[in-house]
Amino acid sequence: MLKFIRWMMPLMMTGFVTMTAFAQDPEIKPPPVRTADTTIKKILDELQKVADSDRQNTKNIEELSRGREIDNSAKYDLIKYNLIAASETYYLLNKKIIDLKSRTTTSNLDVFITSLNNPESKELGFSLSDRVVELVEKIILKGKSDKNERNTKLVESTKSIINSPIFKSFTSLTPPLAIASSVMNFLHSVSQSNKAINHKLLQDFEKELNKYVIYYTALNDANQKFEFGLNFNKDQLSLLQDNMYDHLAFTANVLKMPLPAKGNKTVAESLNEYFYEFRKEKVIDFFGKLEEKYSSGKKIDYEKLLRENPNLKEANNQLEDLVLMTKRFENLYNEYFSLLDAYYTKVNHSLRLAQDNALAEKGIVEAKQGEFRQLKDEAVKEIAASINMKELTMNVEKIKYRYRIF
Repeated sequence: MLKFIRWMMPLMMTGFVTMTAFAQDPEIKPPPVRTADTTIKKILDELQKVADSDRQNTKNIEELSRGREIDNSAKYDLIKYNLIAASETYYLLNKKIIDLKSRTTTSNLDVFITSLNNPESKELGFSLSDRVVELVEKIILKGKSDKNERNTKLVESTKSIINSPIFKSFTSLTPPLAIASSVMNFLHSVSQSNKAINHKLLQDFEKELNKYVIYYTALNDANQKFEFGLNFNKDQLSLLQDNMYDHLAFTANVLKMPLPAKGNKTVAESLNEYFYEFRKEKVIDFFGKLEEKYSSGKKIDYEKLLRENPNLKEANNQLEDLVLMTKRFENLYNEYFSLLDAYYTKVNHSLRLAQDNALAEKGIVEAKQGEFRQLKDEAVKEIAASINMKELTMNVEKIKYRYRIF
């Protein structure tokens, strides 16, 4: 006790001197007195702050963890939705490519063009076969076709050329042009031994015959350009179908449904057979089994699912290419109708030439132009209804390919 008093005495004397100084100088304020309570309170406050910080950090960690879980779930749902929608898109695109590739025009329009091209047809009020014989009789023989055996034989030979099976076997618009050329060559040959057929007669005959040649040449030009355009369009459709096959091969492999080998079959044949297997229902079933595999209780481990099946993300991201293929098909589809419009214009031009060269009467030509316009409009409606672009467009809109997943 004595030791304690001796230890406290200096402190008490210091406090007394200090208090005396403050009493003598009112400007000097005493410092706050720190007690054990205030110190403990400060410590407790600091501990509370640490506890609050820990709770907030824990909450943030939980939210980040839950956010990652939600993110993986959202990624998976998008992949699943897109690939199910794509399974229908592949099928529809293939179906419509085949449909458009099989198109030329329509049966009614083909019959109309064939009738205009037929040398025996009188659709425009004349038959080329008859007109050629008439021109030979009128110009070459000067209306004396029956005056002697030579003239009669010349007419019969002309008819024989016109009725040659060679010309009748042609399937393009060339028979009238081939007939005109063959008859001219025949007459030039005959003129070498028949002095009655002079150069002036041959010129006059050729001048009249050329009026028909001009008409059929224009018709032939219309047909050739339309046929060339169609063939190019079909080549592009075939290339598109090849690209779609390759794209589908990757997607199908990811979905555990690899494509069969082509073998000696065409791409169209292979795909037609394959789409009996690659159906929307099968894709839905694939995802159902996948979810079951990565489920624990009622919870799916999306993070593990995506980590162990990385190609799902790539299959989703490559759907942008599939969408671009459908856009390419739409361009080729529209291009087909542009070809049909150009064909219509050229055929009408050939009909006007027939009228301008007095081969056919104006009323007949105008009636044929009206008939052709109606057939062309019907062909457009028939093809548009058969292919049904809206069906493909609406299906493609389901694919949210813009959301790429990494």
